[in-house]
Amino acid sequence: MQPPPPTRIRRESDILRALDAAFRERLPEGWDMSMAAGERVGRSIADAVLTVTAPDGTRGVVAVEAKMRVDGRDLQGVLDQARMLTVDLPADGPERGPPIVAGRFLSRRVRDELARRGVNYADTTGNIRIALARPGLYVSDSGADRDPAPERRGLRSLTGVAAARVVRALFDAEPPVKVRELAERSGTSLGTISRVFELLEREAVVERGDGGTVVDVDRTRLIERWTEDYSFAESNTTSLFLEPRGIERLLARLQDAPFRYAVTGSLAARLVAEFADTKLAMAYVDDIDRAASELGLVTVESAGNVVLAEPFNPIVFDNTWERDGITYAALGQVAADLLTAPGRGPAEGEELLRTIAAGKANG
Repeated sequence: MQPPPPTRIRRESDILRALDAAFRERLPEGWDMSMAAGERVGRSIADAVLTVTAPDGTRGVVAVEAKMRVDGRDLQGVLDQARMLTVDLPADGPERGPPIVAGRFLSRRVRDELARRGVNYADTTGNIRIALARPGLYVSDSGADRDPAPERRGLRSLTGVAAARVVRALFDAEPPVKVRELAERSGTSLGTISRVFELLEREAVVERGDGGTVVDVDRTRLIERWTEDYSFAESNTTSLFLEPRGIERLLARLQDAPFRYAVTGSLAARLVAEFADTKLAMAYVDDIDRAASELGLVTVESAGNVVLAEPFNPIVFDNTWERDGITYAALGQVAADLLTAPGRGPAEGEELLRTIAAGKANG
């Protein structure tokens, strides 16, 4: 029987059939496998037990925990169950390997967290990671980064102005903070806040206590989740320019700029984190043509050193800060822009978020 496509997965047995076929396709030549569904393991029943056999006859066994949906907030319970099954696998049989968490679709965040904890994973879109020490086996493949058949419930993305305003307000807030206060800070309705929070709670980004008060925010995960739907180049209108005399000359001109602006990217992040010399300046302005003229920039198709952006929303000018006469965007905005910037921008964005999480940034 052919396994159903990801958009037709209706039950956990569909997931297991799809993964059985996917595993077989990706095994190295000379290897074999079998997957037994509903296998008794100790006092429990595993969704499946996968046994792999190397060409030399060495075997490894792995417990499979299958779920139709695995959100960040559900992850710990799924892991506890998978690890309990692994412990209960017979010790006198094949070598026991890390469990496999399987789903119809696993988000990038869930996959990264599973890999960080040394747990294998697979979904029906083709995202697979299986690492066994004995017999030595490593299978990895990439599938979809977006759910091809999202459930029709609640908010499913952080695309748009309202979601961005909530994200920015959350990043700048110091928990505990009340939902009504966040609505006022973000200039959004309580309904919008509620829908965004439902998504963020599913992915273990925020935690709410009594009365809906936000008691904890994972700022790193918040910005990383936002950038799954936001991109500096795609969400804003951008143009590339050359400052022939270099970036420091640009900064000197900005000190006396007669227009509103906010510097973002590496130029802002380098003030709070350890970065190499900045090769590309990024700044928000209300009018690209006017700003380029005032700053004496030259329009180029490539090899530029300045990117000016007309923002998707004036929120980029909220909570700016100054240093040496230069206005910089809020650090949450800077981190998001770097994570979606070209070149070494993503690595610098990650470093900035680590600095913020360590409490060493004070922009």
